[in-house]
Amino acid sequence: MSKSQEKILILGAGKIGVAVAEMLHETDDFDVQIADADEQVFSSGHHDNLNPLVLDVTDQSALRSALKDRDGVVSTLPYYLDLPVAEAAAEVGVNYFDPTEDVHTARKIRQLANGASSVFIPQCGLAPGFIAIVANHLVKHYEEPLDVKMRVGALPQYPDNALKYNLTWSLDGLINEYCNSCEVIHEGERREVLPLESLEEFSLDGVRYEAFSTSGGIGSLCETLDGHVQNLNYKTVRYPGHRDMIKLLANDLNLCARRDVFKDVIGSGVPLTEQDVVIIFVTVRGLKEGNLHQESYAKKIYGMADGGKWSAIQLTTATAICAVVDLHREGKVPATGFVMQEDISFDDFISNRFGKVYA
Repeated sequence: MSKSQEKILILGAGKIGVAVAEMLHETDDFDVQIADADEQVFSSGHHDNLNPLVLDVTDQSALRSALKDRDGVVSTLPYYLDLPVAEAAAEVGVNYFDPTEDVHTARKIRQLANGASSVFIPQCGLAPGFIAIVANHLVKHYEEPLDVKMRVGALPQYPDNALKYNLTWSLDGLINEYCNSCEVIHEGERREVLPLESLEEFSLDGVRYEAFSTSGGIGSLCETLDGHVQNLNYKTVRYPGHRDMIKLLANDLNLCARRDVFKDVIGSGVPLTEQDVVIIFVTVRGLKEGNLHQESYAKKIYGMADGGKWSAIQLTTATAICAVVDLHREGKVPATGFVMQEDISFDDFISNRFGKVYA
């Protein structure tokens, strides 16, 4: 084993965790170990090349022991398990990464990073994550940026139910997005707005979509751009009609107040798919040399493309995480403390061997 390899522990052997672990393992620069509380996920032997470890992260002693010989940890666990992992990382002194969309968790992790000897980079997936990197990149092109619109959706390529939706990622994260309040900048003021509101429709490549306010995807960008832009918002993209049906469940039937029921309804009734597409659409409007300009970044990334084995949400989320881990290894992001996604260079990101998926 090369001494230059960085030792990374991946927590969670679900779709994202396995993708991150395999992508990092395929390089010569990382010594990867994957861990999960369920020993059955390793019974097939498919993950033997990833040095699998059965680990319950709620056992703090076992968690700290697993971290002690690692340089970094990537948590792809449900958001409510991220904070104890980050606390252990801070205590042991290892670098911490996660793709969480949970605002409260990210704020707590930021507090842990104060004075830490290691780096803490939560929210380093797609949204939050890359979406903030590209938005902040476009903002820098303007002398006076005015409006920033961020739109992201992970959708089935072949919708065939009334929701026009299939499950492609974390159900806990999905319900968080639909039920928690949303940060925005509106007419120069930071505020929180209700989820599932501000419905709009747009077309991309001849396909019609809707978008509406959801929680978490904006990351820390409201803080960064406060006082610099007039309007900033993030919305989730779906096929038309989805928002109204979810609003019936979330608000009219009050399932946001009974999230275990909401999770059961969606989880048992909406099928999974790997045949998905991720839509990323960012538009910034502002003044250049006294003239009003607009610039956009738009991309569709398909799952299982060209015979690949990853779904679109696996590909986009895992490559974003891997790119940030890799950029940290290369010294292109700060070595310690808290790092916001928008602090990461767009050019460094898309030129990275993992981040080039977004180029």
